Amino acid sequence: MTTFDDRERQFEAKFAHDAEARFKIEARRDKLLGAWAAEVLGLEGDAATDYARSVVRADLEEPGPEDVFRKLRSDLPKKLSDHDIRKKMAECLDQAMKREAQS
Repeated sequence: MTTFDDRERQFEAKFAHDAEARFKIEARRDKLLGAWAAEVLGLEGDAATDYARSVVRADLEEPGPEDVFRKLRSDLPKKLSDHDIRKKMAECLDQAMKREAQS
């Protein structure tokens, strides 16, 4: 084995680790967003949990957060602006990143 091979394996391992961490952070963000949106919609208990899961699943439709934004925009009352939703998305992402850093 050469040093180059070792280095290549280290980069691949780091890439895989970073991708897994990114996935966990985004899933945590979506769960937090789902809980917030469920509260806004007046959902409780199992209905709130199911809604939060649906937000997590929505993020699997395409790369990036726009699929989640579209779901929230279509489900939430129009009194909430796009800016309000995107601001909450950013807040939940920050919370998710902090939790990932702690674990």
